Order: sequence, then structure tokens, then C-alpha cells
Amino acid sequence: MRRFLALGAAALLAVSACSVGAGTGSGDAEITFLTFETPNLTPAYWDAAIARVTGKTPGIKVKKLVAPTADGRTSYAKQLLQSGQFPDVMIAVDSAGFAEAGHLYAWTPEELKDFQFPAANPVRGKYYQLPANTQTIPPIYYNKKMFADAGITTPPKTWAELVTDAGKLTDKGYPPFTIGGGKDGFPSSMILSGLVSTEVYTTMPDWLTRRRQDQVKFTDPAFQHAFAKLADLAAKGYVDKTSVSRDYAATEQAFLDGKGAMYPMGNWFAANADAKKHDFEVGVFNFPTEDGKLAVPAYTGGGMIVNAHATHLDAARKFALAFQLDKDQLDASVRADGLFPAIKGYTPPPDAGPVFKAGYDLYAEAVRQNAVVHAFRWETADDGLLPGMKDKVDQAAQDVITGRRSVAEACAFLDTEWAKAG
Repeated sequence: MRRFLALGAAALLAVSACSVGAGTGSGDAEITFLTFETPNLTPAYWDAAIARVTGKTPGIKVKKLVAPTADGRTSYAKQLLQSGQFPDVMIAVDSAGFAEAGHLYAWTPEELKDFQFPAANPVRGKYYQLPANTQTIPPIYYNKKMFADAGITTPPKTWAELVTDAGKLTDKGYPPFTIGGGKDGFPSSMILSGLVSTEVYTTMPDWLTRRRQDQVKFTDPAFQHAFAKLADLAAKGYVDKTSVSRDYAATEQAFLDGKGAMYPMGNWFAANADAKKHDFEVGVFNFPTEDGKLAVPAYTGGGMIVNAHATHLDAARKFALAFQLDKDQLDASVRADGLFPAIKGYTPPPDAGPVFKAGYDLYAEAVRQNAVVHAFRWETADDGLLPGMKDKVDQAAQDVITGRRSVAEACAFLDTEWAKAG
């Protein structure tokens, strides 16, 4: 099986790589850069980004690689490692596993000095991933016209209000939630991520650290209580069970086409909400909490990791830092993917869209109130799930939504898979 994966990765690599950048001389250092594509981060975006950065860092030529799915980039990086083709630079690939095995370069304090949260995502006391962006995961985007038609004048702040509003939308003939899954997985677990973050993490912010120490389990009452709220939405028909087979791009488009009133998704959706055509105004509100007290799930990270054994290590490090710190590139990432750059002194471009600005203001207020919590499922390194468990969380969410498993069975499944992963 391992040999099959390696051969498959080699074949895929051969057809997905292309050289991009400003390298012009035979002495240029060529590095490989693993990217991924989404409705926001298109091939054109990556080509322009690479050209923009290499244009300011002469002597470097970049060969772009593309992961087969947006959420499968970490598993793809593992396949490339197994086949002897580990990329020189990777973006938004979880450092866990790679770092402990000695495959990644550890960033120095000097290299991290321009980042707002240099101590994010530690692996055994060292830092292997540039903490480049903060993402709120998930706020809830909503169709303002549908809300108004259903008589909802104010976005919900409590979970009870959210459930009531979902009933009002249903009575009006509007599907309350737009969700998906398919090959991407994570759209199925967005509501679960919000529930665990705002309920479990607000009382036990180090829950995952304790899970790694076997002090808590998924079958514990607190986790099951949060998970049960997703099951309740599905039981009431507020979450469409058939939608879990719909991939990420189709899920986003379904919301923009007016096929659902609410879309729980990371703040990156704001870029397309501002850019893509739709015939309604998009609003955004924080994921509701049990008591209405502000708690905003967020993750800071998602940046570059560098192959410690890269042939041109200095060039790889230089490219990675330039990519993450260049103001023009940061502005481009805001426009394309709605990211919140976690760089000291950074301010978004004045032409950022209204949905982005609304989400950014919600996050800024949470920071002011010290109300930011970890975003369950999206953490990485020592603060995150064990390798491979993100897919299991997605599967558990899908199983509960479709009724294949009860909440108790899904939580027991997660504990069993955790034991295997450990």
C-alpha cells in the first residue's frame, strides 16, 4: 500500500508541477513550492503571488506543485515525503509529524520578530510554521434578504436564538443552513467546530492538550453535549443530510445562489462574498454561544514550512519569509482569500470589501475583549489533533448529520481512532 501511494504521488507530481517566477539565470536556485487551490486561491492567484515575490527576491526560481484537494494538502505532503519528493516549501501544511521526525527547518526568534504571535503552534518548544494569518473559524455568513423575509431583525447571539431563527426560516421555505463535505470534508464539520470551540474551549481552553495526555475523552459529557446540538439541527431538518456529498466549491456556490440562509465557514469566504455575483446582501455574525457571551473561535498559523533538507535551504527560507511579509502579497491575500495577516503593524488595504471589513471588525472586537478561543479541528502542532484525526472529525460529523451514527457512537469512534493515531 505504501509503495502504491508513493507511485501515485510521483505520477500526480509529474502532471501538477510547473515553473513560475522571475528566475532568469542559469545560476538561479530552483525550489519547489506546494500550494493548494480553492475557489478563492486559483491557479492565477498562485502564479501571480509567486511572480510577485520572486520579482523582489532575485536568484530564486520556483516550481509550483498543487495538492489534489484543498484539505488534503498535509496527506499529499506525506505522500511526497514517502516518494522522496518532499517539497522545499509548503503552505498551510500541518507541521505535526514532519517536525518531530526532523524534516522541517526551525525558525529562529530573529526570523519570527515581525509576526504578531511568534509563539503560535509550538512543536516541542520550537517553531516550524510561520504564524502568518489569523482566521476566524467559523463565523456564520447569512442571506440578509432571507432573514428579513422570515422576520428576523437581529442576528442571533445565543444558540437558542439560532435554533428559533432556523425554524422561522424553515417556515418561510428557506433551508436554514448551507453545508457540504464530499472530497473536502471540512464543510461538514464547521458547525461542530463552532460548537466545541464556544462550549468546550470556553471552560477548558487546553482541552486538546488534556486529550493528548488522556485526561479527557471525546465521550466525556462536555464534548457530547456540544456535538448533540449538531444532531439536533439535523433531526429538525435544519441541516440537509444529502448535502454532505457536496464538495467545497459547490457548497460555496450553493450559498451564493441563494440555496440556504446561513453558511458557517472560515473568514476566507468573505473574499468571494465580496467578489462573486449574487443577488442578495451578505451579512456575517459570530458563532452563537449558549449564554450569548462573546467567544470567537480563531486559528493563527497557516503559513510556510520549509524542508530542512532542501538543496537550496537558504533560498527556500528567503522565499518563505518574503512571501509571508511582503505588503503587496499580504494585500493580495486579503483580496483573494479574506485573510487577517498576523504581521505587526499591518493594516488591510482600503479597497477591502464590505463583508471582509465586517468580519475583520468582529474579530478585532473579540481581541479587544480577550474573547478569542481556539478553533476546534483547525489547531496544529502541539496544540492540535493527532495526525489524521481531522478527517475522522469530518467523518464523525457527517455520520451524525446523516444518522449513520448516534452522537455517543460518533464520540466513541473518535476515541477509538485517537488511540490508533497515537
